[in-house]
Amino acid sequence: METKVEALEDNKVQITITVPAADVEAVVKKTYKDFAHKYSFPGFRKGKAPRKVVDNALGADFVMATVTEDIVNAYYPKAIDEQKLSPIGTPDFSDPGFAESGKDFTFAVTVALKPQVELSSYESVDIELPFESATDADIDVQIKGMLEYYKTFEDASAATKVKAENNAELAFKATDEEGNALAALESESRLWAPGNGMFPEVFDAEIIGMKKGQVKEFTIEVPANDTSILMSNMAGKKVNFEITCNSVKKEVVPELTEEWVQETMGMESIEALKEAVAASHNMQLAEVLPRITENNCVSALIERFEGEVPAAMVEDAESNLLQDFFTQMQRQGVSFDVYLAQRGIDNNQFKAEIKEEAVDSVKQELALEAWARNKGIEATDEEITNEFVIAGLENPAAVEAEWRATGRIHLIREGIVRSKAMQDVIDTANVTRVDYAAQDAE
Repeated sequence: METKVEALEDNKVQITITVPAADVEAVVKKTYKDFAHKYSFPGFRKGKAPRKVVDNALGADFVMATVTEDIVNAYYPKAIDEQKLSPIGTPDFSDPGFAESGKDFTFAVTVALKPQVELSSYESVDIELPFESATDADIDVQIKGMLEYYKTFEDASAATKVKAENNAELAFKATDEEGNALAALESESRLWAPGNGMFPEVFDAEIIGMKKGQVKEFTIEVPANDTSILMSNMAGKKVNFEITCNSVKKEVVPELTEEWVQETMGMESIEALKEAVAASHNMQLAEVLPRITENNCVSALIERFEGEVPAAMVEDAESNLLQDFFTQMQRQGVSFDVYLAQRGIDNNQFKAEIKEEAVDSVKQELALEAWARNKGIEATDEEITNEFVIAGLENPAAVEAEWRATGRIHLIREGIVRSKAMQDVIDTANVTRVDYAAQDAE
């Protein structure tokens, strides 16, 4: 096979492929043999009908059209693999005519290639990361969370009014616009906290300022985009409330004492608790730190991205993201409408998020490949073969051969190159360790 690649406009190339006569004849023989086995021809056993009989029955043009299609489908992927091209979108095959038995066959295909963008800099990236082990501030944050978990609620004085930082024990009566009782909302005693998502913000606003023993009647219109736990199914409707404030509650967070640690946490001392918290923090950090490192490096590379993002690549990325998203939703048993309600977004906002994520995904892919070209990072044939081996396939060699035959091996090659480039970016990054917990405390 001879292959010629000619550059065209808009990052496209024309690939001209010439298949030797001997290879053409091999395909011709196979096609006639397949047809002889596939169809019944009077007077001939299966597989024994000669070419003229097959031509008379099916038409010589039909046979050669099949031969031509098989050649194009087999040799275009080989050309892509041989030239190490990275096509995107759908290839455009010019009319090649029919292949002829005993003659070379030449056909051409036009295809868009993945662009080779550049980065504004190929110097080591600068990233910030948390310390690799727990800091004093990290431990303090964890212990503060534990104390909050064990907080209790005590009655405030009768004169205390409900504020944004208070909870309250309320009695609920609720009716719809027609005066029908809403049993799901009614309760003689329910602990309420502002902004906890149980009720809409318009309801919370009515409770602020109430005090023990006060009874308040009011009507709210549930917002159309409401996502509150108890009232989202009433979005856009009016609800009448009669609320009695049984008591105003104040939070009481326990103090960190040796006695509390021993009685509640079952540990000997505060120091022992801190050591246990540090160990747990370090174990969790070890799991997530590699991903944080990679994400920060990728973000730094994307900031250096120069050039246009191909629409075809973005469309493919969007399609893959949506497929993964809905597969995950199906596994979790969550409907799309419920997901949107939980997020508090509409369908247009969801589409915009997917679009943005797709663009960033393509930028990441192209940026890593730009880094690889600049650093001379490539994928060897041994590394490509090893990818099929480590995938745990029953016959990795056969699968690799299939991928090569169908012109998909470039996907494996590119993946290896990007993975090696990512590791190089990480290995050469300038890292500044930051105590984020201490910053938040300040």
